Amino acid sequence: MDLTESIEIVCRTDTGQKREHNEDAVGSDNSLGLVVLADGMGGYQAGEVASEMAVNIVLSDIQDNYQEAMTEEVDDFTGMSPASTLIENAIVKANSAIHSSAQQKSQYQGMGTTIVVALMHENIVSIGHVGDSRLYRLRDEKLELITEDHSLVRELVRKGYYTEAEAREATNKNVVTRALGVDSEVEPEVQEDMALLDDLYLLCSDGLNDMIEDREIEDILLRYGADLEQTADQLIQLANQMGGKDNISAILLRPVRPFVTKLTLFGRVGRWFTAKK
Repeated sequence: MDLTESIEIVCRTDTGQKREHNEDAVGSDNSLGLVVLADGMGGYQAGEVASEMAVNIVLSDIQDNYQEAMTEEVDDFTGMSPASTLIENAIVKANSAIHSSAQQKSQYQGMGTTIVVALMHENIVSIGHVGDSRLYRLRDEKLELITEDHSLVRELVRKGYYTEAEAREATNKNVVTRALGVDSEVEPEVQEDMALLDDLYLLCSDGLNDMIEDREIEDILLRYGADLEQTADQLIQLANQMGGKDNISAILLRPVRPFVTKLTLFGRVGRWFTAKK
């Protein structure tokens, strides 16, 4: 099943105003409705290596296993769809590869990366993430953060030590509590969101949402959302205008036509996207 005509996808990444190298990486497979964004960290250029490895491994692993996996049923134990299981397995595989490289090559020691992945199937978007790269959804003109940052400051907010306003100004807001490559094992957070036609999903690195407040992101999506190329350009441009202190990456994803993606071994076809009433 080729979803190229059913889902609009636009990817952007920019070095920003302060960094010499771009340690972010983005990738997509439009035919599968698959997008991946990673924000690397580590020594000289090691962050670039980690993020590129993460994107390439996740893309290739899902591509290689997609056809077989999508004939499976929902996992009775976890309740996850085959697409969500695909994402989880691919992220775990990427973590192992990055950690192994960091152990074997001294110049890569300490490297790691965040990651956020989205895969469209039937009337669902499966989402997996590790770290503080985010996924937002714009629905009915309202922006909502779907992922929860794996970061120290979010832990402090959850425990009541910081307010949301204080969290934005915190000096430790970019300290992540979970990342690919840091340890031999990682626990991706995987979830599923019921998608409606014309929902607009935004995946971004913290170089975007640290520079632009959510209300400003919402305003740009509402103002320019009819044209995803222009929307992505406006997001990157504003983040740079606000200082561009980090690398800036954004992926926009929108279902525009109904489709099915799943054929089981018994010939059962998947469900159609649920249109807005």
